[in-house]
Amino acid sequence: MKRKTQLIHGGIFGDEQTGAVSVPIYQVSTYKQYGPGNHTGYEYSRTGNPTRHALETFIAELEEGKRGFAFGSGMAAMTAVLMLFNQGDHILVTDDVYGGSFRVITKVLHRFGLSATFINTSDLSEIKKNIQENTKALFIESPTNPLLKITNIETAAKIAKANGLLTIVDNTFSTPYWQNPISLGADIVLHSATKYLGGHSDVVAGLAVVKDEKLGEDLHFVQNSTGGVLGPQDSWLLIRGMKTLGLRMEEHEKNANKIARYLVEHDAVSKVYYPGLESHPNHDIVKQQSRGFGGMISFDVGSAEKAAQVLNKVKYFTLAESLGAVESLISIPALMTHASIPAERRAELGITDGLIRISVGLEDVEDLLEDLEQALQD
Repeated sequence: MKRKTQLIHGGIFGDEQTGAVSVPIYQVSTYKQYGPGNHTGYEYSRTGNPTRHALETFIAELEEGKRGFAFGSGMAAMTAVLMLFNQGDHILVTDDVYGGSFRVITKVLHRFGLSATFINTSDLSEIKKNIQENTKALFIESPTNPLLKITNIETAAKIAKANGLLTIVDNTFSTPYWQNPISLGADIVLHSATKYLGGHSDVVAGLAVVKDEKLGEDLHFVQNSTGGVLGPQDSWLLIRGMKTLGLRMEEHEKNANKIARYLVEHDAVSKVYYPGLESHPNHDIVKQQSRGFGGMISFDVGSAEKAAQVLNKVKYFTLAESLGAVESLISIPALMTHASIPAERRAELGITDGLIRISVGLEDVEDLLEDLEQALQD
């Protein structure tokens, strides 16, 4: 089955009882039992809900994994996965990681004895060098947020496996349409499904997929115990959004490629970060492990003042924290998505005050180019 067909017919298709083409919204908390423990597979919606189950089956199939899990947000999904570990465990994390991920690891989970070292996972020697006796996992973003750095997932996963570590990959930017980390050796894949998978700025959700049944049992235990599950209405919205993922991702990328090449040539732009550019240091690795380059671009205009000017002048780019929707979005990571990272750490990473991140939407690309042109003019 080809990918676009799988997005329409994958997972659980429709409803056998009624013939409905769309999976119904089972807005229910409680299920009748025909005797103690004798039920249809559902007993309480925190443990399982038919609409959520359809979504979880769908994402597991798309990510080529064994089981999928749906949570109330991307951060809820990530937190549940990190709750698989124990007090005293240590994890390695991509340095250029989403600010919310950095925050939950350093400000919340560290209270329970989970420690982390943030490293440049693009440099595989850094992974080997930083493995400790108590290291249990390697957490990768690829592409990263916001500098679009790339890690060779297959090689990194082999290093992790040789050292007894789980490999966890945040696949939010690429989506399963472009990249499948489990097929490259990862053990767990995460998504902020609020972004490209939902695609319409109307649902907050997180998804996780595991490679085997044992991890599935362990993660379901955490999901059921802590209860951060996605509701049936939002599960249905996410299924609906994912049906058009292929069409949207292709258009996002087509527009982003044109805009990235335009920005490279602009005098007001000092640097452009986009994996689809041949000048990207890991362009060849992306071509090997992914089928596309995505719709996210970051570029540096040299100063906070110039960045503020651009944000004030754009008309078709909406100033907002999120990404991956049909409308184009724009942000300054240092002041928004990555404000929780200390300023000195941002400076080390290259997240400057003049760095602008754009999520390229589905508008006509000529309108977007004209908008950027007038915004960049002094």
